[in-house]
Amino acid sequence: MTGDERTSEKLVELAKRRGYFFQSSSAYGGVGGFYTFGPQGAALKRNVEDAWRERFTVGEGNVEIDAPTIMPEAVFEASGHLETFDDMLVECPDCGESHRADHVVEDNTDYEDAESLPIPEVEEVIAEYELVCPSCGAGLAGQAVEDFNLMFATNIGPGDAQPGYLRPETAQGIFVEFPRLKEYARNTLPFGVTQIGRAYRNEISPRRSIIRVRELTQAELEQFVDPAGDGPDLSDVEDVTVTLYPASEQQAEDGEPYETTIGDAVAEGTIADEWIAYYLGVAKPWYESLGVDMDRFRFRQHLAGERSHYASDCWDAEAEIDGGGESSDSGYWIELAGFAHRGDYDLSKHDAHSEDRYTVFRQYDEPKTVERAVVDPDMSYLGPEFGADAQRVVEELETLAGRDRSAFSAAATAAEDSSGDESEPRDGAAVEIDLDGETHEIPVEKTGFSVDEQTEAGEHVIPHVIEPSFGVDRLVYTVLHHAYREDEVDGEARTYLELDPEIAPTFVGVFPLQSDEALEAEATAIARALRAAGLSVAYDDSGNIGRRYRRQDEVGTPFCVTVDYETVEGQEKTVTVRERDSTAQKRLPVSDLAETLSALRAGELAFEDLEG
Repeated sequence: MTGDERTSEKLVELAKRRGYFFQSSSAYGGVGGFYTFGPQGAALKRNVEDAWRERFTVGEGNVEIDAPTIMPEAVFEASGHLETFDDMLVECPDCGESHRADHVVEDNTDYEDAESLPIPEVEEVIAEYELVCPSCGAGLAGQAVEDFNLMFATNIGPGDAQPGYLRPETAQGIFVEFPRLKEYARNTLPFGVTQIGRAYRNEISPRRSIIRVRELTQAELEQFVDPAGDGPDLSDVEDVTVTLYPASEQQAEDGEPYETTIGDAVAEGTIADEWIAYYLGVAKPWYESLGVDMDRFRFRQHLAGERSHYASDCWDAEAEIDGGGESSDSGYWIELAGFAHRGDYDLSKHDAHSEDRYTVFRQYDEPKTVERAVVDPDMSYLGPEFGADAQRVVEELETLAGRDRSAFSAAATAAEDSSGDESEPRDGAAVEIDLDGETHEIPVEKTGFSVDEQTEAGEHVIPHVIEPSFGVDRLVYTVLHHAYREDEVDGEARTYLELDPEIAPTFVGVFPLQSDEALEAEATAIARALRAAGLSVAYDDSGNIGRRYRRQDEVGTPFCVTVDYETVEGQEKTVTVRERDSTAQKRLPVSDLAETLSALRAGELAFEDLEG
């Protein structure tokens, strides 16, 4: 294993030692897939979330909500999660451990996207390559691969409680509330709604520390657009350079990611949807601003087999890290975000299943006279005939009239050509509807079917959804991994995190040079003043000054301020300010310290340009 390949292992150890993240409930043996962010990690995570909010909520003129993490079962029946939110599970016949079958295939074969393969093919690959259980080495050939639903079930209320689920994505909290959210947007498209919060997925085999967990934080934007409306203005992003890995390159024998601009990718049809192109152009410089290494960053298009059933197109933001000892490859690509065109799938589902309307009224430039098929059923017939299901019959007739008016006209024509008592339905004199899988015939004359001319000022449309969905935990890990550095200072090995000053959990460390009442009092006063200026400060008076520098380097603190005897005895109060990456030091006046450090944090000043 090379030094580079050990970065993940070293990072996980550093993260535990310095309070970035560690496995939860370790005092009770721990539970796989659950991690606690320590003092440094929680602060870094919060800074990343704030940066996302600033760019994708405030910067895009969107609004933010905070929905519950538990929702009733009906929401997930409508959304399709109960039927389709599955991963492939294979169980070891010897030790009983469960594993994600696609991960077993990917880790031990040349298949890169086994998740897109159908289950029978995954079973064939396992048998062909004689793959074994990662835990005990027993053969998995012949073992059934099954779908496993990833949602956590719960009950809402006591007794015969209402079934519910912990949300597997924050998006549903936005979709469910669309009827009210559209009112806040004055029923005008496009508009965007964001949410940052926890999601829960009962992963079969969580792994690679916080990269694949059972409780995660998502930052999601749902952009509601008119399917017939104009796209976004690409002028601000068309010159952004991106590395793309489209499906065509992935499927080609010698295909490779390549560099282009957003404008060229749209012009050439590589990125078909302008909204997706726009958000890729917004996301790339944002990731770069957080410290993601652009030499290890790309946008990869989903292959047809791996795309969610509702998505017409999807691109993932991916970052490369090392395998952390779990892969023979030196590089391992992880998904940081997905940019999907979800169409009208979500809102159509909730429109059909709920009692509310998930449409927006689109006003015409001029009123139009149109023909509309309508029904006005005879309830004196439907009531006795269908009882409590009569209203459902009305709804089915309305749907049929809107979808296929010819069904009524053909049946009516047949009825007119029939002889005898027209109150009795004959062959071809009735329309058919379906209730719970059972077909029923409704006499045409009882439906009140007609085609009327109506003057309309507009129409109700179900918006389409463009979704940039960001994984916060994975981004925190990637930022730390790409910031990890090792070097030598004064002949001693040093580890440090080259974190961007704006997201570093601690911005400045303040130290008295040694244990001395006057130095400690001055250092305490400086730390208090810097906190009052809005800077995150760590005060440390433990151990020698070199050891204190090393501690702050390891957590990525960009600057350290040392109070010495010149500070308290000099004519002008000055302190030594040390920069983390270069370890260079400059003498700066205390009177300007807060202002100078704030400017350094904002990028308005460069340390090397300071006098001192």
